[in-house]
Amino acid sequence: MIDPKLLRTEPDVVRKSLRSRGEDPAIVDELLAADEARRSAISSYEGLRSEQKALSKQVGRASAEERTELLTRTKALAAEVKQVEAASKQADAHFDELLRSMPNLVDPRAPLGGEDEGDILSTHGEPRDFEAEQITVRDHLEIGTALGAIDMERGTKVSGSRFYILTGVGAELELALVNLAISTAVRNGFTPVIPPALVRPEAMDGTGFLGQAAQDVYHLPADDLYLVGTSEVALAAMHADEILEADQLPIRYAGYSPCFRREAGSHGKDTRGIFRVHWFDKVEMFVYVDPADAEAEHERLLGYEKDFLTALEIPFQVLDVASGDLGQSAARKYDCYSWVPSQQRYREITSTSNCTQYQSRRLNIRSRGADGTQPVATLNGTLCAVTRTIIALLENHQQADGSVRVPAALQPYLGGREVLTPKGQA
Repeated sequence: MIDPKLLRTEPDVVRKSLRSRGEDPAIVDELLAADEARRSAISSYEGLRSEQKALSKQVGRASAEERTELLTRTKALAAEVKQVEAASKQADAHFDELLRSMPNLVDPRAPLGGEDEGDILSTHGEPRDFEAEQITVRDHLEIGTALGAIDMERGTKVSGSRFYILTGVGAELELALVNLAISTAVRNGFTPVIPPALVRPEAMDGTGFLGQAAQDVYHLPADDLYLVGTSEVALAAMHADEILEADQLPIRYAGYSPCFRREAGSHGKDTRGIFRVHWFDKVEMFVYVDPADAEAEHERLLGYEKDFLTALEIPFQVLDVASGDLGQSAARKYDCYSWVPSQQRYREITSTSNCTQYQSRRLNIRSRGADGTQPVATLNGTLCAVTRTIIALLENHQQADGSVRVPAALQPYLGGREVLTPKGQA
């Protein structure tokens, strides 16, 4: 959540941030009123408690006549304290509920606008000229089906629409990508983690995924557990209610997990193949860091993503995501968009977000240094979203005979194979 002190001292900064997200800033006035009511109720409660304690001391020293009067007042005061205490808790809960509904403050450097209005920061690699190579471009599903790698029909039979099965070389390709991603992360100082894919409500809410993203979250009511849409949730909640020593930071994790998303608002979008599905596997980077180092860490995570895509020889662009397209927790976000030859456009393949102290305030994660304790900053970044990376690999490295060239960086994880060939082809 945002810092309540900033809300009181610089409410116009909060209003400006909400406007840049395309949200109504009126909640700021509601929050200020709730904060005033909360502090007033706390003050009233503390005043009555102080009087109650003073009366208790007087009773022991009072005469019999005075004691009767004091006890009468003490009894009445006890009822009043109870009533005011309940009002104080209610006011505090109302303020907390409003505060937790607020998104993070947008970094002023993020471009203004909505979806598809971000700034392209850089372009890497050149899309192949398939026409010059006299190759008829096939999409990933046609290539994957010929390879015996992707089975959409049986995935739908088993689980419904937007599900798939990776078979044969498709399953091998996933494992190769995951192993390459994990080994890359370890080389860069990350601790590999395989976290739970089911989490408690506190973890999901603490990371901000029960806000604007709630419609895409799968919930198991009988157990009151949520299926994660990213291992970020579990990796963030790992240190909830903990005080980390300043010299421990940064703490860098690379989590591998399945990810589940309802894709509630995507009816009719990307229905072919495995681009937008209800389940996929992902290697996610997550970092706890001193707030002063968060900006530099954000650039570092982006660098790791760029290096990974470059190693896979995939053309891509880096996008500075517009303010209206940021998630609830993100102050600033970079997306990498890979070139998709069958669509003749760049599509999102990875992202990295600086969540500043927003998640750590909600999850009560602090660091202790020479100047006391403070909430840490948290950042996340996708190193490899498997299905979209498979799409990029199959389409960008397809050959005229239906085979797919394997980038050199991936070959050691596929038994040294340089080419993936269609089933039945020598």
